[in-house]
Amino acid sequence: MFKQLLLIFVGGGLGSTFRYLISKSLNSERFFIPYGTFTANILGSLLLGLVLGYAAKHNFLNSNTVLFLAVGFCGGFTTFSTFVLENQALLRSGDYLNFFFYAFGSIIIGILAVFLGLFIWKLS
Repeated sequence: MFKQLLLIFVGGGLGSTFRYLISKSLNSERFFIPYGTFTANILGSLLLGLVLGYAAKHNFLNSNTVLFLAVGFCGGFTTFSTFVLENQALLRSGDYLNFFFYAFGSIIIGILAVFLGLFIWKLS
């Protein structure tokens, strides 16, 4: 159990670090929506689909690898709490149009990204 927790811990730390770097480089006041969080969440969704699609196709469900990549890295890389906070800020400022595009765009594109990742391994 300790090994699994350590894998999640290290994967989550790496994912969080990469998310921070993406957010710092892409989030800007000149954009109407937080592109850094959006990018991290979509890339994380795609990566999750790719990891799970690869694991299913190659019958490679090594629980330690899945814990490290899917639970740890993708869990740390993506962020629901920041997404909700940013949407709350858009609503509070009365920016309903960008709230709509950011909230629903993130959810729809994120789901499509997971499906794309799974689909890529079905094609190969």
